[in-house]
Amino acid sequence: MTNHVAETVTFRLNAGVSPAQFLDLSKASEAFVRANPGFVFRRLSSGADGSWTDTVIWQDMQTALQVAESFGKQDFAPALMAAIAPDTVSIRHETIHWTMAPS
Repeated sequence: MTNHVAETVTFRLNAGVSPAQFLDLSKASEAFVRANPGFVFRRLSSGADGSWTDTVIWQDMQTALQVAESFGKQDFAPALMAAIAPDTVSIRHETIHWTMAPS
């Protein structure tokens, strides 16, 4: 059995970019993410301190890394990346070993 992989991207928005604007830019990536056969789940969240977290669950590490490699080459990427403060970005790919959900 192959374990799912959590892709976790943390960042802050550039000055002048509103949360509503960023949500619209992020939603432009939905079709691309959904089109990947290894896509499982995605969540975008933000904290009171201005930090943001984009979490995507992928079927396996190979899929996660392939999608990460091609993400920046998509038509929606330049506008999305321009909204993010580049020096605040952290990307991690981690193997999921255990998950708990409501019964």
